[in-house]
Amino acid sequence: MASIGMLNLMLIFIILCPCLILGTDTSTGAVGRKCACNDKPCLETNHTCVLQNPNALCIAMKMRDDSQREVSLLMCEEDPKGPEERPFPCQNPESNPYYMSKCCVDQDYCNRELVKDMHLEPLPTTQPTVCNLKPAFGDCDMEAFLWYYNTTLNDCQQFVYSGCGGNDNKFYTKDSCLRQCHDYKAKPDEPISMVNLSLAIAIPVTIICLAAFFLMAVRWYLLQKSASRPIRMQVPLIPGTGSQVIPMGWNLTDLHNTATSSSGSGLPLLVQRTIARQITLVDCIGKGRYGEVYKGRWRGEHVAVKIFSSREERSWFREAEIYQTVMLRHENILGFIAADNKDSGMVTQLLLVTDYMENGSLFDFLNMTTIDTAGMIRLAYSTANGLAHLHVEIVGMQGKPAIAHRDLKSKNILVKRNGQCAIADLGLAVRHDSERDTVDIAPNNRIGTKRYLPPEVLDDTINVNHFEAFKRADVYSLGLVFWEIARRCSIGGIYEEYRLPYYDMVPCDPSIEDMRKVVVGDRQRPTIPNRWNNVEPLRVLAKVMKECWYHSAAARLTALRIKKTLDNLRVAEDVKL
Repeated sequence: MASIGMLNLMLIFIILCPCLILGTDTSTGAVGRKCACNDKPCLETNHTCVLQNPNALCIAMKMRDDSQREVSLLMCEEDPKGPEERPFPCQNPESNPYYMSKCCVDQDYCNRELVKDMHLEPLPTTQPTVCNLKPAFGDCDMEAFLWYYNTTLNDCQQFVYSGCGGNDNKFYTKDSCLRQCHDYKAKPDEPISMVNLSLAIAIPVTIICLAAFFLMAVRWYLLQKSASRPIRMQVPLIPGTGSQVIPMGWNLTDLHNTATSSSGSGLPLLVQRTIARQITLVDCIGKGRYGEVYKGRWRGEHVAVKIFSSREERSWFREAEIYQTVMLRHENILGFIAADNKDSGMVTQLLLVTDYMENGSLFDFLNMTTIDTAGMIRLAYSTANGLAHLHVEIVGMQGKPAIAHRDLKSKNILVKRNGQCAIADLGLAVRHDSERDTVDIAPNNRIGTKRYLPPEVLDDTINVNHFEAFKRADVYSLGLVFWEIARRCSIGGIYEEYRLPYYDMVPCDPSIEDMRKVVVGDRQRPTIPNRWNNVEPLRVLAKVMKECWYHSAAARLTALRIKKTLDNLRVAEDVKL
């Protein structure tokens, strides 16, 4: 039998990876068909499983275990992912040295015959140059724990791999990583000759001068053209300027100050559209189910541009709407700049422009580095501070309604340059109308991330007409984020590897049923290491997180109480923000 690590990888391959088909018609399935099975649950059924679902399949797989040996796995797949007429386990892959899969339903034990002719491609010989590549998490939504070579530490370290994409600096075991890269040494930079140095300076300067001359000529032409054109419509003025045009020399700080000093609800729509169409996209820095995130440049400063796919129009509209709520702007909420939609010819692009955070998400940050107690307190307090601002209602002429996030997790929290956090991704947020005591929920079929859902959402007992229920659900998720942060706190060189909550209790891509069994049925919570009780900041944070994930939602702390507790800890430990 394969090891636990191999089984985790197998689950990823079944769900995400295209697989070989033998030409069998799998469109109808065969209820009652018997399949060969060598998984653990089949030991008591004479290595046989029976299909119960019309769409179920017999699966035969070949893969490699932790020692890179070729192993076989036979099983039943009751709910194959992908299109009904062409499930993922039955699609044709390219040659792959790590796994392959075939499916069938044409006769009893058909997968036993399939596996006899299945052989993996030989393992590739990894070139030493892969050892200096930065770890790439990939493009999918799964999590597998692989190893990469860290050239700074000259050692192999674990990181979370998404299941597809990335680069070749990834190994399934630490031994295989060390075997490949233990002799690797970074090549010293070659000295630059005077000729090359002169060219490196002269060419960019020449290009910049020509570009500046061209831009001045174009601007002069446009000014001359617009001077003779009468104004036909009135548009909103930029607050504090009395102008319809963004002043020359203004930067992002000026825009933020303008938006904050007026209603706090963002810039006029025409100004947002102007900014969005002046941005130059630099490179893609992230992908997800909603679309892609690019690093962009506006007037010499970096911004983040979130481009939603057309099917996620509701999420785009909702997030833009929430970000422009009066008085929402806060140091621990991701800074909103603009929203726009434009026709790119083939499809309509839905853009959301925000501040750029070079450290990436809290998930990425914790994966790549450890933190001291001051850094831990700074991350935890700033996250609680941002959530408390979302949850609170500000009463007044320019007040703010209470807002609940509904999808709080480490991937939706960004890390600022000063070590504080900023909460992002408000596409699922709900607002409270205190006058009518109603909850403003946008029509959106998405739910929060299953791993972070509280018990009352998992068992469908949450009262969606009661706004406090959504705030309490956010607090549960916040407790799990605190657990992720605390694991990476290094005391005397001792810390835990980064892991997602419930990593040791559910599969890599858990279903609602998986989470319901663990969280609701068994009432399990992430494990608190004993060492946390010996360090005061860790002990306090552990106590807070336990009070965040109580099974009874009414017993959980409020975001404001959490903020005050962590602020007291911050003052006691003399942590500067």
